Amino acid sequence: MAETLLFNALREAVDEEMARDAHVLVMGEDVGHYGGSYKVTKDLHAKYGDWRLLDTPIAENSFTGMAIGAAMTGLRPIIEGMNMGFLLLAFNQIANNAGMLRYTSGGNFKIPIVIRGPGGVGRQLGAEHSQRLEAYFQAVPGLKIVACSTPKNAKGLLKAAIRDDNPVLFFEHVLLYNLKEDIPEGEYIQALDKAEIVRPGKDITIITYSRMRHHVVQALKAIEADGYDPEVIDLISLKPIDYETIGVSIKKTHKVIIVEECMRTGGIAAELIASINDRFFDELDGPVLRMSSQDIPTPYNGVLENLTIVQPAQIAEAVQKMMTRQI
Repeated sequence: MAETLLFNALREAVDEEMARDAHVLVMGEDVGHYGGSYKVTKDLHAKYGDWRLLDTPIAENSFTGMAIGAAMTGLRPIIEGMNMGFLLLAFNQIANNAGMLRYTSGGNFKIPIVIRGPGGVGRQLGAEHSQRLEAYFQAVPGLKIVACSTPKNAKGLLKAAIRDDNPVLFFEHVLLYNLKEDIPEGEYIQALDKAEIVRPGKDITIITYSRMRHHVVQALKAIEADGYDPEVIDLISLKPIDYETIGVSIKKTHKVIIVEECMRTGGIAAELIASINDRFFDELDGPVLRMSSQDIPTPYNGVLENLTIVQPAQIAEAVQKMMTRQI
């Protein structure tokens, strides 16, 4: 095991897959000579050259379309979005082409493309750079969506995504790049479609993903001090969602809280609640509680910014209220 920062775990994944398969290449703004905005491709240009670390113009729709075309010919492109909010400029290419071409071509084309980059509420990045786009893309057929949360799963998931023959949207959180963790030495991959049990428990199921995993973990000390034994599930896969793992937990705890950074209206939790009610309604002791960000553009002011997202103390309070049937 070796302690590694999350951005470096992602870099190791890209490097290992580029060395393993000459069809893998990276394209995006400043991914080559500069090494990427968050250093995920640092020093790889010197190793692999201009054609495999391709610096693009500031034209997301164009280079995303180019990458999809490259994938159709047998290459395995990795697109880095300098900020995932900018991928709204490429929404048509991602939705109408990446997501659908394998189907509409009758299976004649595979689209092995990974679209990755930073998103989420950072530290005073402003509304346009604090986007959470996972729910925007969740309804698009043909896409897989993954949200990494630790250095270990970041590396294993990115390697699996690069090898997958389908388009994968790979969400990284801007505040997790400097997170440290021991990761296994040597090659390993992690399933793209499986949730992770962060903490097993029997009293209540807390479902979360990305940065909010760490807010939930911070809340555990207070939750445990109140005498409760929560089960914490990191979704990891946002499309498809691992309802098998969720169902096993609900049948044990019968209570569910969902903690997300996505917006409350139309967010990931909204889909989760609907599907949990469809599949496991008879197992629930009461309504599923949704803890989401406020439906407003993220303020630049740091104090106001923190007020828009769920904080650890709020999670602990919500568990206490649910367990004592106050909500």
